[in-house]
Amino acid sequence: MTTQPLVVWTELPVRDVASAAAFYDAVLGTKTTVDTSGPMPMANIGDMIDGVGCSLFEGTPGAATLAHFAVPALEAATERLTAAGGTVEGDAIEIPVGRFVYAADPDGNRIGLFEAKQAA
Repeated sequence: MTTQPLVVWTELPVRDVASAAAFYDAVLGTKTTVDTSGPMPMANIGDMIDGVGCSLFEGTPGAATLAHFAVPALEAATERLTAAGGTVEGDAIEIPVGRFVYAADPDGNRIGLFEAKQAA
C-alpha cells in the first residue's frame, strides 16, 4: 500500500498573490507556479507532487491554519524571512525531532519554520 503524508497541502489567504509568492520564494528558496486548473487561480509553493504543498490565494489574511515549512538551516531562513518583510515571533523552540520558530508573513499569516534534527 502506498502512503502519503496526512497533510497534503495548506492554503494561505493573502492580499496580493504575486507579492506573497515573491516573499515565500525568497524565504524558502522555492519557485512558485500559478495553477489555474481549479475554481480560482492559486500560486503553488514548491513541488506539490513530492510532498506537502502550500497554495496562496486572494482572501482575508490572518485567517489561515498555521503551516510549518521545513528549512535546512533555521537561522538562515529567519534572516531571509525578516529581509523579505516577515517577522519572527520569539526564539527557536527545541523539540526532540528538531527546532522551529513561529513567524508571520507580510500579510499577517502565522507560519512556522522547522529545521529537522540531523541523524547521528
